[in-house]
Amino acid sequence: MTIVPLVTTSILTAWAINHEKILRELPVEWWLGITFILTLASSAALTPPTFLALVYGYFLGWASLPMLFVLNIGAISIIYVSAHFLHAASVRSYLIQVYPQVGTLLRRFYKNELRLIFFAKLSPVLPFAITNLFFAMAGARFKQVLTGGTLGMIPRTMLAVWAGKEAQDIRYLLEHPNEGLATKIVLIALIVISTAGIGYFFKDKSMVES
Repeated sequence: MTIVPLVTTSILTAWAINHEKILRELPVEWWLGITFILTLASSAALTPPTFLALVYGYFLGWASLPMLFVLNIGAISIIYVSAHFLHAASVRSYLIQVYPQVGTLLRRFYKNELRLIFFAKLSPVLPFAITNLFFAMAGARFKQVLTGGTLGMIPRTMLAVWAGKEAQDIRYLLEHPNEGLATKIVLIALIVISTAGIGYFFKDKSMVES
């Protein structure tokens, strides 16, 4: 789920660079169909949504946001449903029996589901499919996963669309996705906020009290 997106992203980058004219001339109906396909691909950890937001932003600008939000929400939902076919409850029970500390972590997670999911999805570096699968396997409620995931992905999606919209050349954009001082500052801020939020909710409460 980490290596495969890198490979597919490289392939899509090369294709998009060589077929920029075709993509620019695509009607909205085609983009809707492509969004549906990419929703399935993102749920299967083939295409990172943040990378797609760069491409959508370059070709469609801010008008691409509704499609990207649907893509993210759809992929989150598919991953959550798929986790049930992996017998998530049985896996959790087994892990708790083998590693009792897992139960403590899960109880702490359940008390802060929404906020922890939000901070995890806020980070532009944590793999999309892995984090969603982890939350589903951990037993997070669907409403919390969907709400936290949606709220967390809005800032980084808007940042990626903005970067794509402002780019003058698709080759340079895809080869240097974090170009620009403002983009770098916002990315660092998102990473710091996400890391601090996750660290706070998973720190040892007993150490704090003592």
